[in-house]
Amino acid sequence: MKLLENISLRNEILAGLTVAMTMIPESLSFAILAGLSPLTGLYAAFLMGLVTSILGGRPGMVSGGAGATIVVLIALAAGHGVQYLFAAVVLAGILQLLVGLCKLGKFVRLIPQPVMYGFLNGLAIIIFMAQVQQFRLLTDPSSWMTGASLYTMIGLTGLTILIVIGFPKITKKIPASLVAILMVFTLVTIFGINTKKVADIASVSGTLPTFRIPDISWTLDTLKLIFPYSLVMAGVGLIESLLTLNMVDEITNTKGKSNQEAVAQGLANMVNGFFGGMGGCAMVAQTLVNLDAGARTRISSFIGAVTIMVIILVGAPFIEQIPMAALVGVMMMVAIGTFQWVSLRIINKFPRSDIFVGMLVAAITVVLHNLALAVLAGVIVSALVFAWDNAKRIRARKYIDEDGVKHYEIYGPLFFGSTAAFMEKFDVFDDPKYIIIDFKESRVVDMSAIDALNKITGRYAKQDKHVQLRHLSPDCRSLLKNAQGFVKIDIAEDPTYKVMPND
Repeated sequence: MKLLENISLRNEILAGLTVAMTMIPESLSFAILAGLSPLTGLYAAFLMGLVTSILGGRPGMVSGGAGATIVVLIALAAGHGVQYLFAAVVLAGILQLLVGLCKLGKFVRLIPQPVMYGFLNGLAIIIFMAQVQQFRLLTDPSSWMTGASLYTMIGLTGLTILIVIGFPKITKKIPASLVAILMVFTLVTIFGINTKKVADIASVSGTLPTFRIPDISWTLDTLKLIFPYSLVMAGVGLIESLLTLNMVDEITNTKGKSNQEAVAQGLANMVNGFFGGMGGCAMVAQTLVNLDAGARTRISSFIGAVTIMVIILVGAPFIEQIPMAALVGVMMMVAIGTFQWVSLRIINKFPRSDIFVGMLVAAITVVLHNLALAVLAGVIVSALVFAWDNAKRIRARKYIDEDGVKHYEIYGPLFFGSTAAFMEKFDVFDDPKYIIIDFKESRVVDMSAIDALNKITGRYAKQDKHVQLRHLSPDCRSLLKNAQGFVKIDIAEDPTYKVMPND
């Protein structure tokens, strides 16, 4: 009941309308970029938004026909036709559905914070640069606007930005971005200002999408053709969607359901492929617009999806007259809000490795527009840095007790990265006949660690010396027990041993 009291239905509806306004030109642009019908992009925005708003695992998040996913399929559509693209979208949806059903979505939470910073910063730059492209000539996209058309576009964009910044100081009951779009639209209409409009990009008029099985030959050769595209699209879509989910979690201080979202994304893309949509995923920019407008529930994203369909059916003449400058200004402010400025303020306090990871992810995102590759590269580099840092932490405290037994008290994890340093700690030739290796402050992590223990005990055995291991945690003992037959190690039975917490 308390949650319902905090929900403003007005904010949800207005936020949904604003999201629809900002999503239309982006969906049209992505569809045209891929050589598809403009309606293919709008259908994707409607279908993705509708399915995920109902079934998704993150209220407040907006999904639609995103460029990150369609870019992957451009080559397939160009080489084999749009029907193969639809089939690839269906298959990508099935793969995403399987990820959710197998509960693999939680692994996105293993992505380090520097990778998140890099992802968001790179995405912010992409969003901003995409708006700059709107300052090119319609007749010659390779050339920039000049003269009156350029000054008009700059002026209207600047006015939009000022309204977005200033209107919240008057009231926050109405989304500033929606007010900015309507005010600039009114200004252009009343004074008959000649400027670039949505209609100049493409028509948004059409009919309801209809069910149709992709018209392709359903053979093994076809599966071999589309599977690589579907796999990459599924990966890119899930990574962007689940990273967006994490971002919303942080903004709203709540927790979304990653596996449920993966299932919803999969079902939405399957519906897309069967109803003529180009597929998609969560959209960071539109999600931020939605949250900035005060939306926190599924209502806003549902309203946004339905609004897009209403516009396709009856509202096209109005929407097509909206100045692109108004939408550009709104999206530029979204880009500025997406950029993690805090990462610049505290850059001198970060470890150099984290700074490098963040910059690497941002660079790959901007240059290649491949979010999956960027995040994967960031995670791999972060993992390698972590392994290197932990490899340097292994230490050994040595002493000989009153019985002449030499003790090695090991500190730090024993794993593939630290085995070399571990082996160097022992003085096999000069040590006494009995040696105890104490793992009270350490942990045997992997097969490389077991192999290292086997090697060191073997070296002592060749010198007719005996090694005993003490204070192994239950998981370490289980690991060594599984390796019986391959290793011969004497483990002390100590019912009072203490172990490190298994975090």
